[in-house]
Amino acid sequence: MPRRGRRVLLVCVLTVLALLAVGVVLLLLWRKEEGGHAKSLTVPEGWRASQVYAAVDKAVGAAPGTAKKAAGTANLPLPAGAKGNPEGFLFPATYPVKDGTTAAALLTYMVKTANERLGTGPDVHRDVIVASIVQAEADTPTDMGKVARVIRNRQERGMPLQMDSTLNYAMNRSTLDTTHEDTRIDSPYNTYERKGLPPTPIGNPGLDALRATRSPTPGNWLYFVTVKPGDTRFTDDYEVQKRNVAEFNANRAKERG
Repeated sequence: MPRRGRRVLLVCVLTVLALLAVGVVLLLLWRKEEGGHAKSLTVPEGWRASQVYAAVDKAVGAAPGTAKKAAGTANLPLPAGAKGNPEGFLFPATYPVKDGTTAAALLTYMVKTANERLGTGPDVHRDVIVASIVQAEADTPTDMGKVARVIRNRQERGMPLQMDSTLNYAMNRSTLDTTHEDTRIDSPYNTYERKGLPPTPIGNPGLDALRATRSPTPGNWLYFVTVKPGDTRFTDDYEVQKRNVAEFNANRAKERG
């Protein structure tokens, strides 16, 4: 066969193969869309376990309460300090959800991811508790290191942490407004009345919060308040803190009209 004829034949063969390849891809995509039901579940940083459970139930098409029940029976690979409570170890990420995925399998995947990303040393549970507070309290990623430093400074001085986020967790709410009555509730998560850390994380922190916890920004701060979005003020002077809190309260009053 002449060279030109061979070239034409080769082009024809390659064209046919390319068309076949495209056909296979389209068929696979069609099958995936028709019967694969490919989905995913994204867990945002800071979500509490209760929020994750509800999202897992919805993602896998299970009855409400299924994931919460599975968390207690699935023998999740949690660190010893967690004492079987997965709060803090349902790592924030996007997870694939395939047909037949169970709530227990998805929770196990999350905990295994946490072990890979957070580490499994003897201090990991304590670190995750602090990181969960940092995640909840910091207004921006830049502030995380400073919030972590405030927590460490207060602990080193034997001061109660006095973190509103722990009260919110105890009261199963999310709010910027804390009353005097709130600070007197009887709860191990009341860091106004009790010194030290709460017994568990108060959410599921991301890596930025964990890094801030393990390497806080240098500083002597003991107090902070987010006066308005993007304006968090740190100080070691209680009188300055009181003025900052007064400004925060005035801003909140304006927002409420």
